[in-house]
Amino acid sequence: MSQDKATQPRYTDSGIRIEPVYSVWNGTRTLPGEFPYTRGVRRDMYLGRLWTMRQYAGFSTAEASNERYHYLLKQGTMGLSVAFDLPTQIGFDSDHPFAEGEVGKVGVSICSLRDMEVLFKGIRLEDITTSMTINATASILLCMYIALAKKQGADLSKISGTIQNDILKEYAARGTYIYPVGPSMRLITDIFEYCSRELPKWNTISISGYHIREAGSTAAQELAFTLANGKAYVEAALSRGLDINVFGKRLSFFFNAHNNFFEEVAKFRAARKIWAEYMQAAGATDPQAMMLRFHTQTGGSTLTAQQPENNIVRVSLQALAAVLGGTQSLHTNGYDEALSLPTEKAAGIALRTQQIIAFESGVTDTTDPLAGSFFVENLTDAIEKEALRLMQVIDDMGGAAKSIESGWMQQQIADASYRYQQAVERGEKKIVGVNSFRTETNTDTPVFRIDDSIRLSQTVHLDQLRSERNAQKAEQALRNVEECAKGDGNLIPHILEAVENDCTLGEIADAMRNVFGLYNG
Repeated sequence: MSQDKATQPRYTDSGIRIEPVYSVWNGTRTLPGEFPYTRGVRRDMYLGRLWTMRQYAGFSTAEASNERYHYLLKQGTMGLSVAFDLPTQIGFDSDHPFAEGEVGKVGVSICSLRDMEVLFKGIRLEDITTSMTINATASILLCMYIALAKKQGADLSKISGTIQNDILKEYAARGTYIYPVGPSMRLITDIFEYCSRELPKWNTISISGYHIREAGSTAAQELAFTLANGKAYVEAALSRGLDINVFGKRLSFFFNAHNNFFEEVAKFRAARKIWAEYMQAAGATDPQAMMLRFHTQTGGSTLTAQQPENNIVRVSLQALAAVLGGTQSLHTNGYDEALSLPTEKAAGIALRTQQIIAFESGVTDTTDPLAGSFFVENLTDAIEKEALRLMQVIDDMGGAAKSIESGWMQQQIADASYRYQQAVERGEKKIVGVNSFRTETNTDTPVFRIDDSIRLSQTVHLDQLRSERNAQKAEQALRNVEECAKGDGNLIPHILEAVENDCTLGEIADAMRNVFGLYNG
C-alpha cells in the first residue's frame, strides 16, 4: 500500500471520520513507531502496509506441496510457510530406518536440493517471502534455499524470508533437537554471521513462543520464556563479536494467539516494550535493531475435534487479537486441524478469515485501535511486570540455557498445563463442545490422509540421486563439513558446498553428528 493511501482520510459506514492514530493516554502523547514501540513498530502500521498473510503448508512429497503452494498464491496468500516432516526436522533421509511411518506425515519430505527445486517449481524466490519452520537442520534447509536461489539466477541481496532456527525452545517444549546445546548455538550464530554478509534481508531466526504455549504455558510464561531465549541468542552473537545493530535487525519472533482476547492483545504490546528496552540496554542504537517484529499463528492446541466448525470462530477471534496486537505476519489454522492436516477447503476458509479482517472489519483503519483502553493498558502493564519477574528468575539461574538444562523451564510449562487441564476437567474452564454444550451428533468432517507409499517413492529418488551425482565431490564436501565442525570456522559455506554437490540432508547432518554427538537431556 502506498504512502498516499496511508494518509488518505477514512470513514466509518456512518460517515464518521477516523483519525490515522489516536495518541493521548493518561495525558501523555504516545505514538506508534516510537521507542519502546508498545503501540507498533511503524507510525502508520496497517494504514501503510498490511501484515503478510501466510498459510502453513507442506505435506507428502515436494510435488504435492508445490501444488498447494500454487493454489494458495492464486487465492491471495502473500508469503509461504513451509512445514517439514519429522525425519527432515531431525536430520534423517526418507530411507533411514528411523523415518519409517513418518515420511511426509506432518510436513513435506525434503532430502536434497532436487527436492527443494521441485517444492518451488514455477515460483521465483525473489518474488515471495518464505518462512521455514525448521530448527535442528535449519542450516541445511537454508543452504538448500540459497542454492536454489542461485540456480534461479536470483540476487541474494533481494531474497527475503525467515528460518525458525530456534533450538532452545526445542529443548524446552518440542523435542526435535539433534546436537548438544553448545554446537547448536554455534550453528545459529554461524547463520547470523553468514546472512549478515550474504543475505541481508533474511530473518535469521524466529524466536518461538508458539510451541512453548502449545506445550501448556500461560501467556505470561510464553512471553517471558521466549524473550529469555532471545536474550541468549543475542548474547551468543555478541560473544562472537557480531554487531548488534546488524544482526538485531534480522531477529524476528513467533507468538501464539489463544482465546483470551484482551490478554493476547496485551501480550503482543508488552513484548515490543520489553524487547526494545532490553536491546537498547544491550547496546543497540539503531531503532530497527530494537524493534520486535513477529509472526503469529492461531492456537493449534485450542482446536477441538468435537464440533470442528466451532474452530472457525476460535481462529477468527485469535487472528483478530493478533491484528489488534500489531503482528507483521499471520497464519490462521484450518478448522479441521484437530483431525488431520488441513484440507484445501479448510485452508481456503482460514485465508479468507484474514482477508475479511483486513478488508471488511474496519480494524485496520487506525493504528493501535485499542490503545487508551483502561483495561488494555493496565493489562499490558501487568503482563509486562509478570514476564519481567520470570525473566529475572531465569537470569538469576544463569540464563535460558541453564534454566532449560536444569529442567526448570520445562517444569514451569508442565505445571501450568496441569493446572489448566484440572480446570477443564472440573468444568471451571469451559470448552464449547467438549465439556459444555455438547451434542451427540457425529461429525462427518472430511480428513486429509497421507499415503505411506511416499517413503518408497522418496527412496527411489534418493537411490537415483546417489547414482547420478559425482561421488568423489560429494564425499569431499562431506569431509569438509566434518573438518570444519572440528574447528571453529563458519560451517555455512561448507554446508552450502555439500548441498550443491547433491549431498543429502541426512548425510550432512551425520557429518556433524560424527563431531558434535547427540543431545541426551
